[in-house]
Amino acid sequence: MRTVGVYTAALSLAAASLTGLGTVAAAPAAALTPPVGITADELPTWQTNGIVWAMAEAGGVVFAGGTFSTVRPPGTPAGSSQQRSAVNFTALDAATGAPTDCELSFTVGSGSATVRALAVSPDEETLYAGGFFGAVNGVPVSSLAAIDIDTCTPRTDFKPSVNATVRALAATDGAVYLGGDFQTVGGQSRSRFAAVSTGGDVLPWRADADEPGRAVEVTPDGGTVMLGGDFFTVNDEDSHALAAVDAATGAVEKSYPLGFFPQTSVVKDIFADASGVYSASEGNGGGVFDGRVAYDPVTLDQRWRDTCLGATQSVQTHGDVLYSGSHAHDCSSMGAFPNQERYHLLAQSVNDPELLGWFPDTNDGLGEMIGPRTMALSSAGGRDYLWVGGEFTTVNGDGQQGLTRFADSPDTGAPPVPQTEASSTAPGSVTVRWQPSVDLDDSELTYRVYRNGSSTPVHTVSASSKPWSQPQLTFTDTDVVPGSTYTYRVSASDGTNTSAQSPPRSATPALTAEAYAEKVRTDGAELYWRYDEPSGTFAADSSDAAQSAGIHRGGPARAVNPGAVPGTGTAVGHDGIDSYTYSDKRRPRPAAYSIETWFRTDTTAGGMLAGFGDRILQNSSRHDKHVYMTDSGRLTFGVTSGWTRTITTPGSYNDGEWHHVVATQGSNGMRLYVDGQLRASNLLVVSSRDFEGYWRFGGDNLRGWPSRPSSDYFAGQLDESAVYPSVLSSAQVEDHHELGTAPSDTVTAVQPSADTYVNQQAAGTNYGTTGQLAVRGSTAYEAYLRFPLPEAPAGQVLKSAALRVQLTSDSFAGSGDATRIVPVTGAWTETGTTYTGKPELSSTVLGTLTGATASQGTYSTLLDTAALASRLGQDMDVALTGDGTDSLWLSSREAPGTAGDPTLLLTFGAP
Repeated sequence: MRTVGVYTAALSLAAASLTGLGTVAAAPAAALTPPVGITADELPTWQTNGIVWAMAEAGGVVFAGGTFSTVRPPGTPAGSSQQRSAVNFTALDAATGAPTDCELSFTVGSGSATVRALAVSPDEETLYAGGFFGAVNGVPVSSLAAIDIDTCTPRTDFKPSVNATVRALAATDGAVYLGGDFQTVGGQSRSRFAAVSTGGDVLPWRADADEPGRAVEVTPDGGTVMLGGDFFTVNDEDSHALAAVDAATGAVEKSYPLGFFPQTSVVKDIFADASGVYSASEGNGGGVFDGRVAYDPVTLDQRWRDTCLGATQSVQTHGDVLYSGSHAHDCSSMGAFPNQERYHLLAQSVNDPELLGWFPDTNDGLGEMIGPRTMALSSAGGRDYLWVGGEFTTVNGDGQQGLTRFADSPDTGAPPVPQTEASSTAPGSVTVRWQPSVDLDDSELTYRVYRNGSSTPVHTVSASSKPWSQPQLTFTDTDVVPGSTYTYRVSASDGTNTSAQSPPRSATPALTAEAYAEKVRTDGAELYWRYDEPSGTFAADSSDAAQSAGIHRGGPARAVNPGAVPGTGTAVGHDGIDSYTYSDKRRPRPAAYSIETWFRTDTTAGGMLAGFGDRILQNSSRHDKHVYMTDSGRLTFGVTSGWTRTITTPGSYNDGEWHHVVATQGSNGMRLYVDGQLRASNLLVVSSRDFEGYWRFGGDNLRGWPSRPSSDYFAGQLDESAVYPSVLSSAQVEDHHELGTAPSDTVTAVQPSADTYVNQQAAGTNYGTTGQLAVRGSTAYEAYLRFPLPEAPAGQVLKSAALRVQLTSDSFAGSGDATRIVPVTGAWTETGTTYTGKPELSSTVLGTLTGATASQGTYSTLLDTAALASRLGQDMDVALTGDGTDSLWLSSREAPGTAGDPTLLLTFGAP
């Protein structure tokens, strides 16, 4: 019989001896997992009432421009009485996030003014602004302006006329480079890119493009200007979306012909430093490129590119990390998350496109619903700040519009509490399984497993996880005593911050191996969900591989009783609307496989029981290998092999009873078994649709499948779901069904009808109603308990017996001495027995309780089965006695509640 863990919200269990538990040493996690150097904890920052398109910084001040009219404090709603006027521009203290006294108003006579580009001169004396506007603080300009930073006033000597929107700026000691939609600057022909002197004169520099310019960046050596945009030619040379031109003349130094970027993609931002040049792309339509590219700083050749989908708007480095703002929604081509909900902020090493563990997030927000639009890095007070601007209205789930910032320290966010499960299906061990926590800036965390309330971990391990990859962690405790109950809790630490310990999960080591579970594992399951967790989103993988944990979506019912296999735990209940469970492990198409689950339903709307899909947080676009129920209750197994092929049972199974289904495919074709028997087959179909994906149970897309049910989602219970990388034979399937329907052992909990203790030092006092029991050898305490034993159920025998007790909350309740459990042979009563009249005891020892050392700890010990079997149907009186001087204090049946009552656990089963 499997003993399944039970949550006890306020239980603190005492520590057994930790000797020999083999604690695993692990290197401690760091507060931020290198090379990430910016935390994911957003800092209080003033916010806008519109979109921030551009940012720049100088001397600890961050300048933000865009399309907005006010700024307001963090945590206040739009229209707040605390808001201040800020017409398309604001300047903020990098360290506090509050506005400075620099106020500028960018306006236009007709239409809507906007600031689209900002750049600071190398000497940090001048701020250049570009966009669509006609005046700054009333001073006439034409979409390009220079601001004296010290006085926060527009320069009247800088007035080049630009005939359309300026979208990008870069400044050197002698020139200001601009890109945008314009065709003339200062009355001279300049197509989409131009350069003016720091005095505002148009320079002879030319880099004419055929489509708008969106990004301009000067390389650190000052010799090259990187251009980005929509264009296909620069100075009539084939170079799409990106080009490198001479900083003095505009002549093309390196082109990127059409094909380097697809026709449907453009470059929205470029950043350059000593580590290299980095570009951000946006695409529209099919076959686009939406990601980041890193280029060698000398040759400007590509070093790496990522292929995430979800337009990238901005890039910025800090240390050895490239941070980016985008709305990435599909990075499966890079081995990361499949098409799903968007991530708006990402990080990558400057040397490698693999996504790092940094996941603060915004929403899509306003306007085009892109989220972040621009980034800037600033230092103040010895700290570095990464600023993000855009059209978002939330940051990390909280209301925050247009602006936010993150810092390099301190990291104040503790990792989430791990979700855990504990159980025992084999003698001599308890297995603890847990889902790694996802910390927004710490992919490498250290986990500590605590047993029975001890403050010393019995197991420590470090492991990496990301939102789309949370490989299950497992600890098997072999230093356990059969019949004793053990409770486990797990914490997660980033080296600085530690989560609370997980809710306690309890399990009792099995006396014999559980036949069904052992058979599933022996037959090679690579995914095995038993659904015994009482809450949460974690479905532990009980296979030997233990690498395919499930994650519940849509809030299915947990701990549904009874489960499918008698005596082995609980099931999961799906609502037929949107709940399902998916494997967090992405897999290639299996060449051969078997899908197995138990189900129970009376639905007439059908639904998918199991299948293979390419998405995890939404319905799959590619889906195959489905086992689903039609509205009539018949089961269908289908694959795509050239076209859709299905086999269907002749009978219906929506009768409200538990049923067992197995679908297999391999070189011997397709087979569908129900309740251990082959019900349908097609021996010719040996392959399925080829794509990487995830196993899903409970629902997915069934569009286009024959006899599609009214609901794609299953309304009913599932249990014991498994997937095998091989074809189960008909004999194996039959064995699974027989073992899963065989009568199981049952456990009966018997509480005392009377209990008391006696005290040698108060020989005439009765303690039968005090709510506690005591045991000590010298000076003596003895405790007596009377248990009314039931008869064995028909056809069953007593297979084991254990006594479970709970210590009181007193600090002195624990004892290092052994306590013997012996039969009482003399007469006693709960309210009349004293030490003077204590009963005679047998010399036979039924069992010995040891290691009961911590207050409120719960402990169990096995008793002589034959001795108790001989008393079934009668009262069984036992005494707890000892020889030492260390007293043991236990809760009695009169203590408040019943959770701590002394209890006999009697296991009955087939002979």
